[in-house]
Amino acid sequence: MKSVSHQKGFLSIRHLLKQIQLNDEDLYYNEFGKPLLKDQRHISITHSFDFSAIVISDQIVGIDIEKNRDKIKIIRHRFTDLEQNTLTDEAYIQQLTFVWGAKESMFKIHPCGGLNFKQDLIVKNLNTKNADGYINTDELQQNCHIHFYQIENYSLAIALTLNQN
Repeated sequence: MKSVSHQKGFLSIRHLLKQIQLNDEDLYYNEFGKPLLKDQRHISITHSFDFSAIVISDQIVGIDIEKNRDKIKIIRHRFTDLEQNTLTDEAYIQQLTFVWGAKESMFKIHPCGGLNFKQDLIVKNLNTKNADGYINTDELQQNCHIHFYQIENYSLAIALTLNQN
């Protein structure tokens, strides 16, 4: 494994799985690195610095946790055109982190990689509690609803797929 923080993330995820009576035999990864459960339920995994989380559902789901950091302003052009406008710097960083987390959680729903975060993953109706999302690729056109949670100085996003009509 690459770094100490990656090793800690790996071990903490294994600990979380153990807490819900799952282990490595219950989990496998597809050719794109997406985690899957053998019992047909859906799982998504995330970790960032001091926090790790998993979500398991009967529907396809994605999760992401990110530390709120100034660095996000430097890379925002890669995933959004969202301007600061009247927000305080702290609120803007949290809002950008929510947008990033929404897109990262939708990315984890997509069956394979290679997405353009700015063009293929759309976030609308963003507020501090939730947002609407849309995955728009040749492989998948999927509406999502994203829930946000603030935990200390971290932003957590959970994307749930919506039934297509």
